[in-house]
Amino acid sequence: MYVLIRDDEVPAIVALMNRAYRGSGPSNWSTETKYLAGDRTTNQALRAELAAKPAASLLKWVEEGTADQLTGCVWLEPLGRDTWYLGSLAIDPDRQRGGLGRIMLSAAEQWVRERGGKRVQTTVINVRDALIAWYLRRGYRRTGDTAPFPYGDDRFGAPLRDDLCFVVLEKDLAFTTP
Repeated sequence: MYVLIRDDEVPAIVALMNRAYRGSGPSNWSTETKYLAGDRTTNQALRAELAAKPAASLLKWVEEGTADQLTGCVWLEPLGRDTWYLGSLAIDPDRQRGGLGRIMLSAAEQWVRERGGKRVQTTVINVRDALIAWYLRRGYRRTGDTAPFPYGDDRFGAPLRDDLCFVVLEKDLAFTTP
């Protein structure tokens, strides 16, 4: 289940995100290490993002009976007109490939529905074909829009390529059941 994070949990969330997005190993199929170097985020950057976007919610995933053991997280932010942004979906790499990502994504979509959201958008780096395909299998569609990669802003890591951008994906929650 998802619960809002507390400020004292930011370091654990940052460590989880950095392992999920920049970690290595055979189980971490979603790593960005071929495209980006350095940390995915820092305590300072995440706290600044939370302060700058008070309507957003950073949620942690905990499983019943685990005494609040952090397993994953997701960022959900209302964009207006019944649309929410879903970002920073991260799962402990040791728990990947077991279906937990699907469960967490579905729970995040339900959280949005409960707050009146009818659509969810996310962005994925254009060269992350496996991750884009994962979202497409979960009912997301390409909108045809892209967003520029923030070259020169290393808050999200240092790009190792000069052809990066974000693909915008969207899912209509009104026609899907939880």
